[in-house]
Amino acid sequence: MTLKWLAVVVATVSVTLCVTGNAVTLVVDGGQLPLLVNLFVLTTAGTAVVLAVLAELHERLNDRVSALTEFLVARLDEIESRAGDRNTGFVEGYLLSHGQEAAVVPFGRRGRGAAER
Repeated sequence: MTLKWLAVVVATVSVTLCVTGNAVTLVVDGGQLPLLVNLFVLTTAGTAVVLAVLAELHERLNDRVSALTEFLVARLDEIESRAGDRNTGFVEGYLLSHGQEAAVVPFGRRGRGAAER
């Protein structure tokens, strides 16, 4: 059972027990349950309701992020299939025009200015 539905069940059971306990106490003694018991039950029910709402919001947010991720992956795949790898041809052409001794050297780290020269 997910957290959301467990919290809903806890809140429902808490409120039902509070109402039933107060109704039975009212019929039998003409009073109500002690204030501490009522506050504990209402606090438990309120906390469970807040937890259920947060669990639902988390589930919705997770679904939206998953849908966005799937959309972005599909879009990037589409862009990649349309664009291809254009730099590969450039590098191969450069190497062919300069012979076998030409090497492609990556850019080095950028310096911090004239102080390192």
